[in-house]
Amino acid sequence: METMRWADGCLEILDQTKLPGKVEYINCTEHRTVCEAIKRLSVRGAPAIGAAAAYGLALGAASVNAGTRKEFLTAVEDIAAELAATRPTAVNLKWAVDRILAKLKNCDCQAVNELKALLVREADDIYNEDLASNKKMGEFGRELVPDNAAILTHCNAGALATAGLGTALGVIRAARDAGKKVSVYADETRPLLQGARLTAWEMLQENIPVTLISDNMAGYLMSLGKVNLVIVGADRITANGDVANKIGTYGVAVLAKEHNVPFYVAAPMSTIDFNLASGKDIPIEERAAGEITHFAGIRVAPEGVGVWNPAFDVTPARLISAIITDRGVAKPPYGQSLAKLRLP
Repeated sequence: METMRWADGCLEILDQTKLPGKVEYINCTEHRTVCEAIKRLSVRGAPAIGAAAAYGLALGAASVNAGTRKEFLTAVEDIAAELAATRPTAVNLKWAVDRILAKLKNCDCQAVNELKALLVREADDIYNEDLASNKKMGEFGRELVPDNAAILTHCNAGALATAGLGTALGVIRAARDAGKKVSVYADETRPLLQGARLTAWEMLQENIPVTLISDNMAGYLMSLGKVNLVIVGADRITANGDVANKIGTYGVAVLAKEHNVPFYVAAPMSTIDFNLASGKDIPIEERAAGEITHFAGIRVAPEGVGVWNPAFDVTPARLISAIITDRGVAKPPYGQSLAKLRLP
């Protein structure tokens, strides 16, 4: 299943809010449609958001009526700011729009039509590089997966969260493709159930054995010796190896540490924010109260109750066994190992 596809000046985004019951694509012909798709989680997962934003910038630029390069760049910067503001935690989004802006500013093109075409080419590059990146992560990560492994994962870090293949689930796929027997335990991932709706669905499509559990079952499952390792994705990783990921990830990491279960994070180098020293610097998105007070449109909490709904939490580097990237596997201390992988 394609997370997104670009054809004839239109970005088609798989509406993940409709899965697993319905496969439906959103036709985006302007950047504001992409912004809304990102905000409402029709497209989600840091790498996928980055690629979608890149194409969204190309869409917005296509409608700019500017006579000069300077006028065009000013308009594109405004569009980039709109896209970057949709979700603050996942760093790939801003990384993608910043990369394209830098490409525009550093090129010698003067004709507006040429600049518009450059935007599309750069978005294509970001999309295709993510596919290659996921493949590399799978190759590196599969070495950490033993045969007959039972793997716990939280949220969805599969093909649906990327341009294809996936980060955490990409490692699982690569281990399977290398001939290893693997099975998956998928946390349901409240409050939006990305594990139940998306990860379980992806694994079934791949014929990888998958068992769904509620989030509060993970500790007991580990205590019974039924989990060999944990693999999750990431929305932002700081220079010291702290990891922001879907809310609930930190709790899983604490449980894994208590039960001596390896806890791995899989993410491309583009998810590492070397400008932030530690997790305390990561902006954490808070989402609408209705995601918790309601389920499938039905209120399940009393009127007037207070709600705190952070979309992400931060797992300290000390709880992470290794970070699997598209340039290799980083081990503690991450301040040194991630910096080394960053080098050309």
